Amino acid sequence: MVELNGHGLTIEQVKRICLDDEPIQLAPDAVERVRNSRKAVEGMVDKGAIVYGITTGFGKLSDVGINGCDVEALQLNLIRSHACGVGSPFPEVVSRTMMVLRLNALLKGYSGVREEVVRLLETFINRRIHPVIPQQGSLGASGDLAPLSHLALALIGEGKVFGDNGETADTATVLVKNNINPLVLQAKEGLALINGTQAMTAVALLNYVEAEQLAYDSEWIASLTFEGLRGVVDAFHPLLHEARGYPQQSAVAERMRNWLQGSSLVSRQGEIRVQDAYSLRCIPQVHGASWQVLDYVKEKIEIEINGATDNPLVFGEQLVLSGGNFHGQPIAFSMDFLKIGVAELANMSERRIERLVNPQLNDGLPAFLSPEPGLQSGAMIMQYAAASLVSENKTLAHPASVDSIPSSANQEDHVSMGTIAARHAGLIIENARRVLAIECICAMQAVEYRGIDQSSPALQKKWKEMRRHIPAIAQDRVFSYDIEAMDRLLRVIQ
Repeated sequence: MVELNGHGLTIEQVKRICLDDEPIQLAPDAVERVRNSRKAVEGMVDKGAIVYGITTGFGKLSDVGINGCDVEALQLNLIRSHACGVGSPFPEVVSRTMMVLRLNALLKGYSGVREEVVRLLETFINRRIHPVIPQQGSLGASGDLAPLSHLALALIGEGKVFGDNGETADTATVLVKNNINPLVLQAKEGLALINGTQAMTAVALLNYVEAEQLAYDSEWIASLTFEGLRGVVDAFHPLLHEARGYPQQSAVAERMRNWLQGSSLVSRQGEIRVQDAYSLRCIPQVHGASWQVLDYVKEKIEIEINGATDNPLVFGEQLVLSGGNFHGQPIAFSMDFLKIGVAELANMSERRIERLVNPQLNDGLPAFLSPEPGLQSGAMIMQYAAASLVSENKTLAHPASVDSIPSSANQEDHVSMGTIAARHAGLIIENARRVLAIECICAMQAVEYRGIDQSSPALQKKWKEMRRHIPAIAQDRVFSYDIEAMDRLLRVIQ
């Protein structure tokens, strides 16, 4: 059981809730903050105070006053009109993560919602009722309005939710089946549910989880390649990396040494060659720089998942502040940065694949690792596929955050495009994982040609584990199936 309290939520806790389906509960002190915040909002409505989104319209219509008798209709109209998402739905795990993050933000006690709102979110999460949320349509400020509106639709008994076996169902039918009453939104509640960055941040968090594992996997896969090409292990000497001073670089070098410990396939300076090509020699420097990116991204995500990102924020009945915490620029930047960091892991991997299959570069291995070069093509077109994926990544790595299109009659005249950045980062991670899958297949074959008994104990264990799923290249076959099987083995989120 994970207790949510509006602060201190970690990526590891979100993984437990969203990947392992661990249930949640609400911290009593957080619920009390929610109650106090709600009292403040009700006091403002009773007094007829002019407060954005409570007694006024939204965006450019913020100067239009709303009568007290219409505040509920205002919130309902907001959700329905803003549910303009398009395209394929986010995976169910993203929907679940969005709810967890939105709930945690509301529990900070600055949003002015009733306890019923947070309790219903708790129920949805614990009973695995996940809204169907289209992926496209968010500008990333005023937060993720369109995606979060589809989340809010489910809470009011409208829209669609994922049913059994991943199929979609009408929310109203599912709520009746589960004996759950939908919300009737009151003042501020619709706005509090949709003004925030939880769509982009949910995608960003899950991207980070996959990218972190991919970075670790890239090291043992690169180590197999290193053995297959009889790399010069002196390049990983600790003194070399300490001399530069980046802790991430030193950590990669250390892990590479650990993977290669006891290997008879690696070489020393001058035995075969004095030094290797950059894609082998500079693994700690390049992969280490990608780890620097990951560290930056993790820091920003763990701040954001504990932040109050709606507008306005309620600091008691006497102080309600309109601002822009919904602006997704920090997540937009971090996802654009992640795109580059992960794309470089794939770029390095593809260059190592080329060295494995190219008879002019692979130190005596069969051309294209083929069992019968000429008659059989072996891994020739696997390198083509890897080259295609890294080239596609270069287009996806263009930063989304440098673009902005004004909205709401130019009231919202700068937006983050953070959700686009997060979605594109996810695509780059998928492509990069397939590139590394190809490298792994090729590296396993190369080490087998050299003599798997000469591989390091740690890499022999990995080789045997993968060989249970991916057979050796003894005959040309449809390698697409092997690439996809290896990709599944490397995935965190299935």
